[in-house]
Amino acid sequence: MSDRSAAVFSVLMAAFVVVLVLTNIIGVKLFLAFPESMPNGLFGEAITLTTGLITYPITFLLTDVVCEVYGRRKANLMVITGFVMSLLMLVLVQISVVLPGSPAWPAGSPDYGTVGEMQAAFESVFTLPSVLVFGSMSAYLAAQLLDVRLFHFWKRVTNGRHLWLRNNASTMVSQLVDTIIVNSIFLGFGLGLDWALVAKIIVASYVFKLLIALIDTPFIYLGVWIVRRQIGDQPEAAAVAD
Repeated sequence: MSDRSAAVFSVLMAAFVVVLVLTNIIGVKLFLAFPESMPNGLFGEAITLTTGLITYPITFLLTDVVCEVYGRRKANLMVITGFVMSLLMLVLVQISVVLPGSPAWPAGSPDYGTVGEMQAAFESVFTLPSVLVFGSMSAYLAAQLLDVRLFHFWKRVTNGRHLWLRNNASTMVSQLVDTIIVNSIFLGFGLGLDWALVAKIIVASYVFKLLIALIDTPFIYLGVWIVRRQIGDQPEAAAVAD
């Protein structure tokens, strides 16, 4: 791999890790994805989802771009690196949470209320349940590695044609696996919610992910075009594409 090709891959990996870590951070924010007022028969009740669903699909887009240009080994390397960096982020955040508070604002001081509220808010956001960490990281690793494998499976089946097919087929299956694993572990076993409600959340999450997967189809072509333009479609990059 030439220096320029390696530099472009480094940028892609950095973007992947940043988006993945950001997904873990904003995942505690919830939004109303499907209001109760929607047509009867869809879900029957309001469904709230995590905002991580907005950024997480971008990681699959980046994985597929790397799969197409650099091949399976580089894509798997990016996935494993993202996993390790996410664990590092979680460890560092938890260390920051358990550090003792500063004596500069002792309880009862005029400014303690504001400072105390800020610290309490910080801890409420970043104190993550172990079952959530286990569920999300397990789902991520299984889904991303499956996505890489399926992408190359469809590439062989189509003889390297129809990028849109392998992009969507691999992402849709791997996203289904991710959705089932993380919601089953966290909602079903972790929070002990009714499994009928868990099933609705799984379906709602997957529908949302499918919509984003379909929307990002033009971007896989754009991403591959930009990367190949930057590296000049160099032979060593094409040689490892399988």
